[in-house]
Amino acid sequence: MANVLILGANGKIAQLAEQQLLSETKHHLTLFLRNASRLKVTDPSRETVIEGDATNQQALIKALDGIDIVYANLSGKNIEDQAKAVVGAIDRTNIQRLIWISTLGIYDEVPGKFGQWNHQQLDGGYLQTYAEAAKVIEGSDLDYTIIRPAWLSNKDIVSYETTQKGEPFKGTEVSRKSIADFVVKLINDPSQEIDHSVGVNQPNTDGDRPSWY
Repeated sequence: MANVLILGANGKIAQLAEQQLLSETKHHLTLFLRNASRLKVTDPSRETVIEGDATNQQALIKALDGIDIVYANLSGKNIEDQAKAVVGAIDRTNIQRLIWISTLGIYDEVPGKFGQWNHQQLDGGYLQTYAEAAKVIEGSDLDYTIIRPAWLSNKDIVSYETTQKGEPFKGTEVSRKSIADFVVKLINDPSQEIDHSVGVNQPNTDGDRPSWY
């Protein structure tokens, strides 16, 4: 059993991972989010809710008490500041394991017409801020895994393959349920994908854009 801190616990992927962890494991979950009233606790005996801001290093340090693994499901224009606060807070503890959700395209690794389309869709500084946040994680001495999902769908399917940093990204889409499953696998076996940045996509979804566009 592990004590897992989920940052950004109200996110869709985080909620899917939470439910899978509750049903398949005995881990205790600490759910950290800006507005605690937005989240309904499923199992009070195994879940603790903390309201706080992920840019507040002191709030994060307090939330990290007794934690074994940190799963960060954060987003927003201030994602780099959140990364700095998370790494800074974890550095004040004995925790080493961090799972960080990012996005595809931060290394300009998405090839072809889909890569061009993805860059256009995520223009306006989005990719740059997520790339800078990833640099913060990669520059730390933590045992991190960065996850770079393809375009996300709500399909009720768990089907995915992975690529590593330095390899061309594959596919165009992946279900949130698949990303949650990958997160749960890393939590259950924290020795996997240490210091790796992993692209995750649904097989056989190559194309110029995701299927729903």
